[in-house]
Amino acid sequence: MGVPTTAAKSTLPQLTLTDAPHTSVRERTLALAGVLDARGAAVFAAGVRKRLPSKKGKLVLDLSALTAIDSAGTATLVDLWRTGHRRGVKIELAGVQPAVQKELEQFRVTVELPPPATIPGFFESLGETAWSAVTALGNFMVLAADVTIGGIQAFFTPGRMRWATYFREASLMGSQAFGIVGLITFLIGLTLAFQSAYQLRQFGAAIYVASLTAISMVREMGPLITAILVAGRSGSSITSEVATMKVGEEIDAMQVMGIPFVDFIAVPKVLAMITMVPLLTMLADLLGILGGWLVGMIYLDIAPKPYLQKTIDALVTKDLVTGLFKSVVFAWGIALIGLYHGIGVRGGAQEVGKATTASVVSAIFFIIVADSIFSIIFYVVMG
Repeated sequence: MGVPTTAAKSTLPQLTLTDAPHTSVRERTLALAGVLDARGAAVFAAGVRKRLPSKKGKLVLDLSALTAIDSAGTATLVDLWRTGHRRGVKIELAGVQPAVQKELEQFRVTVELPPPATIPGFFESLGETAWSAVTALGNFMVLAADVTIGGIQAFFTPGRMRWATYFREASLMGSQAFGIVGLITFLIGLTLAFQSAYQLRQFGAAIYVASLTAISMVREMGPLITAILVAGRSGSSITSEVATMKVGEEIDAMQVMGIPFVDFIAVPKVLAMITMVPLLTMLADLLGILGGWLVGMIYLDIAPKPYLQKTIDALVTKDLVTGLFKSVVFAWGIALIGLYHGIGVRGGAQEVGKATTASVVSAIFFIIVADSIFSIIFYVVMG
């Protein structure tokens, strides 16, 4: 038999709380009798907290004599479980009567809480990171396959492609980006020419500034700088737009109405990006060469015609082809990365900003890695 520990009937008119005999500091059993409702919940909680065992102990609440419980009593039990969980105390319920069990089930109360979280080790963290990366890559490849197939089908299925949206996206990604892309690449070409001239003038080979600037712009700097600028400008725009639609449940509404996201949103953006980035790259190449040409005329005293002739002699078809091929791959990756981060948003407006930042960083990382791989391949294969 237990010894009553809270006997003040004025305080707990419908509930008694007793300590079971033969309990220890690390394990204790408390028996409840009567009704646990709003009138006695607060005092009941205070009494249980005073009797919580030490850390990593165990507390059993015997409810065999508890005849009824209301929402306030249930909330008190949940709060006690959380308190015990924080202290490392395991709390269990025993002897639950059918009427009490029915009330607990309505609030989805479980008897046991999960064990306290442990700090993962180095290899666990490494494995979790690797698994997350593999999962993300798999999801990205599924999206890439769907969008690529949808883009191919758009050319063979009349009416499937939303051409008005395509031209609008192309205008936003192309003509409105020409100013910043042209200015930056012009300055890049000018800077390359100055840096080349600093060394080549020592050997009386200033004329080769034309060759070096032209090849650098067409093969590397033109596609690379254009892609990075487009990733920061248009890639972030894709992510923020799609993420806002996701947060506003517009994409879910489209699915309910039977409107495919890939055909309606993704394909026009990807095709517009693939069309505009190579065009911007060619303009960037021309403006970069123009910047080197001005340096050659003004700073190196090279006549315009010899400079341009040296530029034409230095460039071959494969230089232009490799640069444009890179720009197409860069455009494909920028658009898909923007879409992937946009549709993966969970939460509110703050998550939209995080997704946009992650999209730009991922796109630039993709561009640099892909450019390095292409440079190695083209050098080995084409020389």
